[in-house]
Amino acid sequence: MARTGAGTARGARVIRPRASVATRFRRIAEYHELLVGMTRKELKVKYKNSVLGFAWSLLNPLLYLVVYYIAFVKILGSGIPEFPIYLLSGLLVWNLFSAGLGAACGAVVGNAGLVKKVAFPREILPLAAVGSTVITFCLQATVLFAVLAIVQWSVSWTFLALLPLALVALVLLTASLGILLSAVNVYLRDTQHFLELALLAWFWVTPVVYGFMTLGKRGHWWFTRVWELNPVTPIVLIFQRGIYARTDNKALNIGILPHWPFSIYLAYLGYSFAFGIVTFCVAVAVFGRSEANFAEEL
Repeated sequence: MARTGAGTARGARVIRPRASVATRFRRIAEYHELLVGMTRKELKVKYKNSVLGFAWSLLNPLLYLVVYYIAFVKILGSGIPEFPIYLLSGLLVWNLFSAGLGAACGAVVGNAGLVKKVAFPREILPLAAVGSTVITFCLQATVLFAVLAIVQWSVSWTFLALLPLALVALVLLTASLGILLSAVNVYLRDTQHFLELALLAWFWVTPVVYGFMTLGKRGHWWFTRVWELNPVTPIVLIFQRGIYARTDNKALNIGILPHWPFSIYLAYLGYSFAFGIVTFCVAVAVFGRSEANFAEEL
């Protein structure tokens, strides 16, 4: 069994099984160079022997764009003008979240040999998986902003200033859930399969392909509350408000994004941060308590 207690004997590092969340966080920070190295390895493995390499990360959102454009604009008539820009501004956020969670969930199981032989903070594994999706996100965002510059799209500079903060909240949320799920998946291998179904349902309660303001016209008040409680919703809304920067389709009298002032968007983002911080503490605590038996279960 892999001991997780700390201490040193003849230069050997031992890991504590019941170390506090702060101690575990400190250990992760101490191994930041390993985290960077494993993030690079994740990217190299992902595109190893691939002819198009990183270009695949751009083809994925483009394919989604074509499919949703045909479905929501040509067939259903969504009423959202310049739908491709609206969709991509939210889809970037969702892709990071869903791809990061999927990769992180199987990170410990997928590196069983490493977990059994080498002593290091195991949280590095799901964090490296999330780190590789952040690099992909940056690549996709760079291309999107280049396109916006070419077509001279008018963004909202005021709300664009919130994007770095929203990205931090998104990474925190993804990393927190990723650490938690990677530990649970060691004991319950059905977790990674359940996650695929859960993400499918979660996608449709996140306003990526339809306008948030259209929810108020559907059903009772609690219907909208379900979407508001989704911690990914405020992050998506801020990206859409900053990049898409349109709140209504005045020609059809359709609301798309909330008319909230900057302060309300900022306060709503605070909900995502609070959710992410609480989840991170719970995830690290659960991971620490279950880590001792990883070697036996793998």
